[in-house]
Amino acid sequence: MGSRGKVDRLHLALLLSGAAILIWSGIRPRERLTWLMEVAPVLIGGAVLAATYRRFTFTSLAYVLMWVFAVVLMVGGHWTYAEVPVGNWVRDAFNLKRNHFDRFGHLLQGFVPAMVAREVLLRTSPLRPGKWLFFIVVCVALAVSAAYELFEWGYAVVAGGAAESFLGSQGDPWDAQWDMFLALCGAILSQLALARSHDGQLRKISTGA
Repeated sequence: MGSRGKVDRLHLALLLSGAAILIWSGIRPRERLTWLMEVAPVLIGGAVLAATYRRFTFTSLAYVLMWVFAVVLMVGGHWTYAEVPVGNWVRDAFNLKRNHFDRFGHLLQGFVPAMVAREVLLRTSPLRPGKWLFFIVVCVALAVSAAYELFEWGYAVVAGGAAESFLGSQGDPWDAQWDMFLALCGAILSQLALARSHDGQLRKISTGA
């Protein structure tokens, strides 16, 4: 692990593969400005994680989840969320009214930050696994989603019609509410599904295993 002055092979593989996907996503994206806006969290988050790796090495579970979320952002940035091919295939196969790839992304927007927040809180605060931790983590994830929706709103006010692809609402007037609801569901689901595995990896870190 990074805290012992050694880079984990899995973590390095995630970094290198993530960088390769980032390069791919930036090659002739559908809309260059939309691509930049969508991958900005990947660029910023990746830089922060790399800079703090030796001081605060997350569990492998957290890194894998962050990698998955980053891939979704980069894929969405390359095609724009409304035009991601797999989302169009699902839309046509099930006779849906819209491309739901962005809905999946917002589910992850709650799922992944919840586990990251859970790890930070367990390792840096007096909180322990239980109802209060569960509640606070959900609140943090929902706050992250709401903050992103406010950012999208601000960008739309400034950019006007040029922000349509970035917003990805596809004509749904309740898109922002759906996005936050799915993030809320993701935050709850991730803790219910992964808390036990997460706690096991955290125990290994605390014991230096």
